[in-house]
Amino acid sequence: MMRGENIVCFAKDWSEDPTSNNHVMKLLGRDNKVLWLNSIATRTPKLTSGRDMGKIVKKLQSFAQGPKHIEGGLDVYTPIVLPFPHSNLAQKVNEHVLRESLRFLRNRRGMKDFQLWSFLPTAEKYVGKLGESLSVYYCTDEWSHFSYVDKEKIVAMERALCERVDLVFCTARTLLERKGVYNPNTFLASHGVDHAHFAKALDEKTAVAEEIRHLPKPVLGFIGLVQDWVDVDFFGYLAEKRPDWSIVVVGKSLVDLTKLQKFKNIHLLGRKPYEELASYCKGFDLSLIPFVQNELTRNVNPIKLREYLSAGLAVVSTDIPEVTMYANAQQGNMKGAVLVGKTHEELFAHCERALREDSPAARRARSEEMKKETWEVKVGELGDHVLRVREAKNKR
Repeated sequence: MMRGENIVCFAKDWSEDPTSNNHVMKLLGRDNKVLWLNSIATRTPKLTSGRDMGKIVKKLQSFAQGPKHIEGGLDVYTPIVLPFPHSNLAQKVNEHVLRESLRFLRNRRGMKDFQLWSFLPTAEKYVGKLGESLSVYYCTDEWSHFSYVDKEKIVAMERALCERVDLVFCTARTLLERKGVYNPNTFLASHGVDHAHFAKALDEKTAVAEEIRHLPKPVLGFIGLVQDWVDVDFFGYLAEKRPDWSIVVVGKSLVDLTKLQKFKNIHLLGRKPYEELASYCKGFDLSLIPFVQNELTRNVNPIKLREYLSAGLAVVSTDIPEVTMYANAQQGNMKGAVLVGKTHEELFAHCERALREDSPAARRARSEEMKKETWEVKVGELGDHVLRVREAKNKR
């Protein structure tokens, strides 16, 4: 793993649910100085949106507080930027403000020579202009297919970013194929897992979350943000097909779930703290990844796959390439741990099979297998790539 490096990174807001952004930088912060920059805009905010205006207020409050120390060498800072990612004037102003504020913060933290990482395509305008010695783009999604962005402009931005940085990491093989065309130093960075955290679901001392402790069995669970890429109709399908099953959805919803409220066996619990997720997993009999099938989800690699398995849960998922490849590769005790289907009917049949074949021994085997795929292992591989590319760059 890299040690003694200085890293500045553009990422989402630290306070949101943990994703690869958080896990990677938190680990790098153990042995390096990391300055995390809370999200710069990926779209122009709507002044009529209470959610957008709320985020702006929170950013101003966070900016006023200055850098916040998280742990180790990791600090989080909210930069003030004009939230107009496609405006040339705004970009020029933002570039100047960012460069000067970063210079001040780096000097205060002794971060002279530094790497610039970005998890956001909208950082393209800043690469090569902030004084970094090495640049990295960590691509987690096919950004152009999010419903809330300007597709053509994001495509152009991301292509320019891939061409400009020193190396690119992609979390899915489909992304690797696309981004590798623009940069020869493009590598697969499959997700890791916080195994110890989710394996608490198998610990006798972990209590099942109170909200689901007394629900009728079996309990089928989903954990994650409920956005337009989640097939909420499948929850309704399951609830109607098997009224004796309990369907639990843990996560903040950004879509209308009114149509699910008529089902007494669907329990919409909202967002829960990351620290409590193992207690919910412990109460699940089966876990779900019911994503709709489109160009966005075709390029995702759900972190929840390995989190569910670390908790010992079998997984029933929509036919997503990364999940399907993972399922097909499993042998021995892991065979059948992940079942993939294309239709509601297929997914329902897989649910029945998974519930029928589950056992305490199978749960322990699934969790044990995930010890090989921790974030520590994955971040160590990232560091190897970065140091090798930098050495080659320095020789040129």
